[in-house]
Amino acid sequence: MPGTLLDSTAMACRAAQELFPGAVVALGMGLPGYIPSEVPTGGVWFIADSGLLGNDGADMDSDALDAGGNPVAMAPGGSFAGIVDIGGILRGGHTDVAVIQPSQVASNGDFVHWTTEETPDLFASGSAVDMAYGASKVVALMPHTNSSDRSNIVMECSFPVDGAKQVDIIITTAGVIKVNRDGLELVETAPGWTVEDVVEITHAPLSISPDVKEMKFHVPELIMPDKVFPDAISALTDVPEGATVNVDGFAGPGGMAHYLMTGLRDLGVKGLKLISNTAGVARVSAFGSPNIIDHSILVENHQVAKATASYPVSPSASRPSAFENAFNQGETELEVVPQGTLAERLRSGGAGVAAFYTPTGAGTLLADGKETRDIDGREYILEMGMQADFCIIRGHKADTLGNVVYKGTSRNFNPVMATTAHTTVVEVDEIVEPGQLNPEEIVTPGLFIDRIVLRPTDFSAYL
Repeated sequence: MPGTLLDSTAMACRAAQELFPGAVVALGMGLPGYIPSEVPTGGVWFIADSGLLGNDGADMDSDALDAGGNPVAMAPGGSFAGIVDIGGILRGGHTDVAVIQPSQVASNGDFVHWTTEETPDLFASGSAVDMAYGASKVVALMPHTNSSDRSNIVMECSFPVDGAKQVDIIITTAGVIKVNRDGLELVETAPGWTVEDVVEITHAPLSISPDVKEMKFHVPELIMPDKVFPDAISALTDVPEGATVNVDGFAGPGGMAHYLMTGLRDLGVKGLKLISNTAGVARVSAFGSPNIIDHSILVENHQVAKATASYPVSPSASRPSAFENAFNQGETELEVVPQGTLAERLRSGGAGVAAFYTPTGAGTLLADGKETRDIDGREYILEMGMQADFCIIRGHKADTLGNVVYKGTSRNFNPVMATTAHTTVVEVDEIVEPGQLNPEEIVTPGLFIDRIVLRPTDFSAYL
């Protein structure tokens, strides 16, 4: 062999160079599990399909496990999640980088996760497929050759493909290869290896970068971006006209981001499309008091073009809400969605599920214009997943990484809404340092939170 094949530590160091401050990084089993030990703590989010959010390397005495079932340490600010939540994170576009160890990668970026010559009739896609289809960049970290000295980098996969055209870059024991639209490009060689050496053991055509170089293994320091904003205005100043905005609104004092609502009002952004359980009825219901801050302040300021809600009307005909008045005057549109369906549309949108079937509303006006399907003799409606440009939520405490805990029933729609938005802003009563929240109590992991605002102690939820 021309040069020495890289060991797992060197490969992990090279893979770490594909990361950036604040990145959410999904790690598959095998070689990817070595990466956290080579990266200084706190600069990125390492997640594993075991349910760990915040991996900080090996710890033989830990009950926390990585994707391969190995005991690992939890980083300060880490938390746990169930498999449904993990699947949603992976599929829903919430990861910046996925690092997997396939058994084969083809010249077009196809990969086989875990089918080998030894077990050609067995398949083991695991979570690697979820990781690949949900991440912005997919890194294949793998041996260049298999146990039979055949190349794992091939023209076409010889086993059934788990991910089609998903791999962006391949880091092997012999070099680094980019997957371009027109094929594979060798960009780096391992120490002691020539370009010709790598080409010889690769069973797919390789173009050679004019800037091909020898691999380096220095991992730069990665520092988490500051998520804490001084006030509501600064946290929302880039909300564009016509933006879709998630706003919790189940009840009055508990779960609504009153302070952020006032900031959004004061900015005066027009044409907003609100997604909320209610559309400003706390003020005219038993949920609140007549002067409580709710969605009405945005409606009265002529900022709302459309509301999607399950309960948009006042329980009292003699006391219509501001939204009802605006709707009756033709100033805003309305889409009514049953409460459970609304929650599931939000969950689906955040989890990368485009649509789902539900029996709720079949045979009613709620089904108008929607695809229906008979399943086992029962009629179902096709409902679409929902996403938003911005989300403003109300938490109780957050650490500086954005992990959020709630108080009482204020949780409600807030956690699921946080998963659907491009930018999520949380309003809390207290901000603490990473590690000061019980990881078992964290409901919304910080990877969903982009901005944190401390609610002023003298702020009142009432007008």
